[in-house]
Amino acid sequence: MSAQSFEFVKDDAALAKPLNALGWVGIDRNAPDIVAKREYLAREGGIIGLETCTPDEVERAVRIFYRDGFVVVTDALNADQLAFLREGCDREIKTIMSVDGNRVGNRGSHRYSLGGASLTGHQMHNPEWSQLIDMPTVTPILTAIFGSADYISRGGGGDFCLPGAVDYQALHADMGDRREFKDPDTGEVRFTFGSFKDPRGILTYRDLPCPYVCCNYLMVDFNAINGPTRQIPGTQHSREPIPTLENEPEWMRLSTVCPAPAGSVLIRDIRAWHGGTPNLSDEVRAIPNAEFYAPWFREPMPRSMPREIYDGLSEHGKKVCRYIVAEKDEELVTGYRDDLGNAPRRIREQHKKLEEQQKGGA
Repeated sequence: MSAQSFEFVKDDAALAKPLNALGWVGIDRNAPDIVAKREYLAREGGIIGLETCTPDEVERAVRIFYRDGFVVVTDALNADQLAFLREGCDREIKTIMSVDGNRVGNRGSHRYSLGGASLTGHQMHNPEWSQLIDMPTVTPILTAIFGSADYISRGGGGDFCLPGAVDYQALHADMGDRREFKDPDTGEVRFTFGSFKDPRGILTYRDLPCPYVCCNYLMVDFNAINGPTRQIPGTQHSREPIPTLENEPEWMRLSTVCPAPAGSVLIRDIRAWHGGTPNLSDEVRAIPNAEFYAPWFREPMPRSMPREIYDGLSEHGKKVCRYIVAEKDEELVTGYRDDLGNAPRRIREQHKKLEEQQKGGA
């Protein structure tokens, strides 16, 4: 059965394999079209003049962040922190691969969301992730972005793509205005997504100050062929429709955050247009993350941090995580979903049906 199958099969051997041997399942890395794409991306990929900062350049980092909707800060992790986080990623990636021998993915073939696959929706039950809550190199930048130290943790997960993720992920934003999908027959609300809605119809979530920041940590050097995130600068406030893959201009496909070294953090306003790119290399590209809401913004936050991990945080970390920590004596159920979080695909299909039905009844 090929990697393009939508069926999961077990792959217990994945647990013992080297991390970088997990990719290229059902796909020929030396196929002429893949070789041509690899050579093209190596030659043309990457944001020209990509600016990066060091942790001490707080004001500059904030300026770039507000200009572009993202900023790369190098040396966010020291050698020990990077090694520890890599160990955690390796373990969780292999666990996920052990139930997906076809590399179906939960965000496309060979492409995965670590949070989406998790039963809690996050990875904050793992100490490798909880260390990211209060990083001395990043906390001052977050405080400056939000204009306050009273921001809060939403949790954290991240994503990874294996060698053999040959397709682009469509450009998207990670939040939107509130939308309700009603059953066309009963009028009952079936799905609700998003929180912000201006009843006057004047403002959208894109008119707000930054409500939500994601900090993705690079486990390997980003280069043009190993699946670097593509970011479209300055789109965090754009009301223009996000182009589909079919309509996306080539310069956007090549607008990837590289080169950038391992141990860096990519700090993102999640409203900025972004998407995954092909990993045509021979290494897994993982970007675990920690996510934060502005002091004034809230969306539902499942409890994802065990009390014993919370107790080991700094005072600032405890304050930040007060909404995601488990209650005393509450035991979180952790692990992975049987479908690795492919539910979003099914929900989108249901949404499409409802939208078609709503259009038909209009």
